Amino acid sequence: MAASSSSAASFFGVQQDDQSHLLPPNSSAAAPPLPTHHQPPQSQQPLDAPPQKKKRNQPRTPNSDAEVIALSPKTLMATNRFICEVCNKGFQREQNLQLHRRGHNLPWKLKQKSTKEVKRKVYLCPEPTCVHHDPSRALGDLTGIKKHYYRKHGEKKWKCEKCSKRYAVQSDWKAHSKTCGTKEYRCDCGTLFSR
Repeated sequence: MAASSSSAASFFGVQQDDQSHLLPPNSSAAAPPLPTHHQPPQSQQPLDAPPQKKKRNQPRTPNSDAEVIALSPKTLMATNRFICEVCNKGFQREQNLQLHRRGHNLPWKLKQKSTKEVKRKVYLCPEPTCVHHDPSRALGDLTGIKKHYYRKHGEKKWKCEKCSKRYAVQSDWKAHSKTCGTKEYRCDCGTLFSR
């Protein structure tokens, strides 16, 4: 006990004799050990082990309290979902439409962060044959379901000039274009690989 307390004391930069003023006048220097039910739990992992990764929801174990939202393909692919009723200008976000309405001297209101707990939303893929059409495999955010729908079910509009590979999401095409052709590994059969 004395060895562990002196090592802990030296760890915090406090010497043992400096702590004597912290004890009550009638107490002895050596405190009795705590009962086992009052002692802090000891870690089962070694100190140098990496922290445990958070596990994702496995298939067939949906978040039961989440609100399931099914959007149409047209809604998912729409670039401007919020339209001004005066000038028909479109906006991707409702907040931007509300700010635009000020220019027409129309009533407007920005959404305030609410103090009540927000119900989690999950989004279904509108494609009936897709694994993410099942509520237990729904995706957790609007951007994720949009990119999924474009990647898996949408038209591939962007084409790499070097290798002719096509992409449905512009950010995927840009990321590919940065590295395409920079590293090539050739097999004996003549096939090229990027890694």
